[in-house]
Amino acid sequence: QLQIVESGGGLVQPGGSLRLSCVVSGFTLDNYAIGWFRQAPGEEREGVSCISSNGNTIYYAESVKGRFTSTRDSAKNTVYLQMNSLKPEDTGIYYCAASATPLMSRLCVLYPSGYDNWGQGTQVTVSS
Repeated sequence: QLQIVESGGGLVQPGGSLRLSCVVSGFTLDNYAIGWFRQAPGEEREGVSCISSNGNTIYYAESVKGRFTSTRDSAKNTVYLQMNSLKPEDTGIYYCAASATPLMSRLCVLYPSGYDNWGQGTQVTVSS
């Protein structure tokens, strides 16, 4: 049974950092593309970052480029999202999602409909 669990969220001041973890079980990361998404209250879910299943392609949303870094540890079946220089507009629930679509073996996408396995999310609040 596929399971995705996010952790690492919390309350941080503007300019601070957080590292989110996405631990997957029931499947091997090497066969799945992983996407990070976030959703603010009253807003649509938006893509933040994704890693292709072969690990060679990583995309970031323009709003987080240069501040967020996504990495994968296949031995631990874990994907990380390091978030630096956080801003109030980064506030939201952060979700991790997985897709075994063959298209995403070398690429990945930043739209939610590209993924069919989701975690429950972790809250990130950036506020002074």
